[in-house]
This record gives sequence, C-alpha cells and structure tokens, in this order.
Amino acid sequence: MDFWRRTRLGAAALLDLVLPAECAGCGGAGVGWCASCASDLAAACFPLPRHTPPSPCPPGMPPVIAAARYTGALRAAIVAVKDGGRADARPLLTPLLAQAILVAAAHHQDLALVPMPSSRAAVRRRGEASVTVLCRQANALLGHPHQVLEALSPARRVADQAGLGSAERRANLVGAYAVPPRWRDELAGRDVLLVDDVVTTGATLTEGARALRAAGAHVVASAVVAATQRRGRADVPSGLTR
Repeated sequence: MDFWRRTRLGAAALLDLVLPAECAGCGGAGVGWCASCASDLAAACFPLPRHTPPSPCPPGMPPVIAAARYTGALRAAIVAVKDGGRADARPLLTPLLAQAILVAAAHHQDLALVPMPSSRAAVRRRGEASVTVLCRQANALLGHPHQVLEALSPARRVADQAGLGSAERRANLVGAYAVPPRWRDELAGRDVLLVDDVVTTGATLTEGARALRAAGAHVVASAVVAATQRRGRADVPSGLTR
C-alpha cells in the first residue's frame, strides 16, 4: 500500500474513534465529520503536494509545499483545530501535512523540522502549541521520521494578523521570532524545514526563516497543510522550483 493511501486510511480509522456532537466542517449535528465535508476536503487536496508561493512572494521566504487549498471544509477544520479546541479533527490534517513534509524534505539528509511557534497567550488559551502538536503527529506518520526541534520562540507581542494586507503582515512580524541560545549549537549548519498549518501572505514563514538563518541554520523549504488560493498565477505541480 503506498504512503498516501496508508496515511489517509490511518486518519479515517482515528476519526472513527470519536463522534462529537457536530461536524467540525459545517457544524451539522450528530457526526464529527460529515460526508459532504469529506467530499469537499477531498476536492481541496492537490493530487500531490506542490509548491504554492504567495503572490507577491516576500523576499527571503523559503519555498513552500502545500498539500491542499485553504478553502471550504478544510479551512473550517483547520480553524476548528487551532481555535475551536477540536483535537478530534486533527487526524484530518496530519496525513496532509505528512505528505507535504515528505515532498519538501526529499533529497535532504539529517533534516530537522522546526514548527512555527504559537504565542504564549495562544498556548495558555488553547492548552497546547497547535502547530507543534500537528508537526509531531504528522512526522510520526513518516516511514523515516525527522528530528523535531522547537527552536523558535516568540520574541515580542504582535498584533492580530486578521484583516492585515501583505505589507502590513510583514511589518507586524519583523523581529517577532528568535532562536533561544540553547538551540544555536544544534542548528548551526543544519538543514531545516519550517512547518506551519497554513500559508497566506508568507510573512510568518519568512520571519521564521530569518530567525533560523540568523542562528546559522540552512532553511531548505517549508511545509504546510494548506495554502490560500492565489490569483493570476498557476501553482507548480511538484518539486521546489517555480
């Protein structure tokens, strides 16, 4: 059985263990994930993870590989996991992120995965660092897991990104992340793959990459579950070149 089918079946099996009161996609009663939302999520997925740079692409942003479009039921599931406390919907996302990591990490040895950190306030509110949990669970699905390093930390408070344009998001995130001193020896000269749940304007991944490079890491690419749909430019079907 190939990797893609195996991970999707694994996600389905995990979802069968829980039956929350409402669908994480549409809010319908009686099932954790309804057939209609399952169909909508499948339609949002790329045949294979692909390079999905934002437009405009911020200077210094690493190549980004996404497994799907950030739309419809998938978007609702990501928001439900991150902000709604719906951990039961995370198994929908982990195989998608695992696929993106597999493509983005191809041809790299001794690669470390670095998840984008949540703010301290978000961790207190949610009870977890959502992307870090997602990254570790996706990594566990891989046949040859990578080392996961929580090597990025918030360096200052930032404004809510909702409603901000590309330039405003970049300005809001300048200097937002840093690598604590204890990680610098581990990262020096190391190939690193940044991991996040969604890419929109690329500002978050660009700032994370800047902080890692300042610590001596080589950021080879980034992997996300989903990318916002871009207008006027076709995504690259595979690989890390445009």
